[in-house]
Amino acid sequence: MVPEKGFYGIFPYLVTPVDQLGNLREDVLRDLVNHLISKGIHGLTPLGSTGEGVYLDWATKKRVVEIVVEATAGRVPVIAGVNNLTTRGAVHEAVETERLGVDGILTILPTYFPVNDQSQIITHFRAIARAVSCPVVLYTNPKFAKWDFTVDTLKILSEEKNIGYLKEASGNIGKLMSIVTALGDRIRIFSATAHVPVFVMMLGGVGWMAGPACLIPEQALALYELARQKRWEEALEFQKRLWPLNMAFQKYSLAACVKAGLEMQGFPVGPPLPPQKELDEEGKGVVRRILSRMGVL
Repeated sequence: MVPEKGFYGIFPYLVTPVDQLGNLREDVLRDLVNHLISKGIHGLTPLGSTGEGVYLDWATKKRVVEIVVEATAGRVPVIAGVNNLTTRGAVHEAVETERLGVDGILTILPTYFPVNDQSQIITHFRAIARAVSCPVVLYTNPKFAKWDFTVDTLKILSEEKNIGYLKEASGNIGKLMSIVTALGDRIRIFSATAHVPVFVMMLGGVGWMAGPACLIPEQALALYELARQKRWEEALEFQKRLWPLNMAFQKYSLAACVKAGLEMQGFPVGPPLPPQKELDEEGKGVVRRILSRMGVL
């Protein structure tokens, strides 16, 4: 693992708490921020996948970032998600998000029509990076976005002075090895839920950005600390105990699982935004049993 400078460690993907009408529950979001910081997390990421950023209008996104920045009060870095179908829209959101006082942005390109040409991808992310001065974390999730960075594309984008991080959610460890081999420290990698985080950190990854850390922050931190100390055998055994939660996320909707778990822990974060489906009783039972075995209920 690289030395602890810049962004590193556990960055929970914050959920966006809403009531039954879809209105933002501001006090709940503040409570969740304070709770996670009290557990010792290294940073916070609002408006990522678990935060349902792609489902929110700009006014709500802006308010979420304002609240998280205000509640965090400089105690840990805030890396806010920027996700817009158009390059122009993403640039606008990136500029406005930086003005709200975040420490960095995490940007993904959701798609409707296919984006198959790597030059399109380079142009999109380069435009975002050049519109802001803060650090930029690239995010790829080909399972949902239906595109992925090539290693050559990442080489080109890493030449931008403020692109220095990648959250890699393909789940392809071979691809990850190719990235690490080709780019070294030019791109620092955060693990996603799709990976086994301990393997990513074995390859030099700097941490874990994912929804599970909202529910199990202390366990996520313990895993990171084992990896930081290169106690790989213990880290792998510890990861095995955490993996059932990731399996539940893969079987059910991610935001629905995290929100249901937080409700069980006493945070009234509400349901996922329609047309997403709220976790059914079977799913809630699965999540409840996993969290109970982990000792966080």
